[in-house]
Amino acid sequence: MDPENSSSVTEFIIVGLTKHPDLQLPLFILFLVMYVATVVGNVGLSTLIGLNSRLHTPMYFFLFNLCFIDLCYSSVFSPKMLVNFIAEKNFISYRGCMTQLYFFSFFSIAECYVLTAMAYDRYVAICNPLLYNTAMSPRVCLSLLLGSYLMAFSGAMAHTGCMLRLTFCDANTINHYFCDILPVMQLSCTSTYINELEVLIVVGINIIVPSVTIFVSYGFILHSIFHIISSKGRSKTLSTCSSHIITVALFFGSGAFMYLKPSSTGSMDQGKISSVFYTNTVPLLNPLIYSLRNSDVKLALRETLNWRQF
Repeated sequence: MDPENSSSVTEFIIVGLTKHPDLQLPLFILFLVMYVATVVGNVGLSTLIGLNSRLHTPMYFFLFNLCFIDLCYSSVFSPKMLVNFIAEKNFISYRGCMTQLYFFSFFSIAECYVLTAMAYDRYVAICNPLLYNTAMSPRVCLSLLLGSYLMAFSGAMAHTGCMLRLTFCDANTINHYFCDILPVMQLSCTSTYINELEVLIVVGINIIVPSVTIFVSYGFILHSIFHIISSKGRSKTLSTCSSHIITVALFFGSGAFMYLKPSSTGSMDQGKISSVFYTNTVPLLNPLIYSLRNSDVKLALRETLNWRQF
């Protein structure tokens, strides 16, 4: 059955980040710069990983996929968001909204589990270095990545499938800058109890399970670091892990603030500000964090630039 037949709404109006007309152009310029920097940073880092054999390790295999996910993730909503800053009428079709919601869910969940796989990689490298080649073989890395995408697919299907069962009657104004789950769900003229339960379960699993796994991994990592005699070795290990911890804190913290709390009109306005962190800021900062705080990446960049000049 065509999902549009169950709803009288064929398009939605997107409120955007702010209703103040004087802020539209400055915000357009700001987010355009952020999006261009996100694309350049993630494409540049993934290209560097692909070109430099020094970075052909499990850690950078996952980082390469994280760059790909961040690039796709930010491209799901940023172009439409930029158009809405300068357009007079900010409309999105029902099908377009459901499509945006699906791919946003898919790439955000995939990022959760790729970050978890990266934490596991660091745990094995630091706590069990002699077993690293076996524990992080190409087959294991591919299995972890496939598992991440399967969890993302199942979670996105659950979110989108539950959203398609809702009926939208008259209200069609989304108090957000893209088709996020909670603001779209608030517009339904039928009961959203099942949807709220589904969001709590799926989001809870995809935030709590990865974050607990990451924190447990880093608990063992910190325990191992404190037993390293060399201060230089401790410093290098902490520097490698701190990049990942910063990314995890930003992404999971802002996501939990948005989804794992009661929703209301006031909290949705706060949620829009929080969502800027996990939708725009994290994909922008990831290449910078992993480049500026990683000596291997900086060395590979110098080698690649010197080779190009030669």
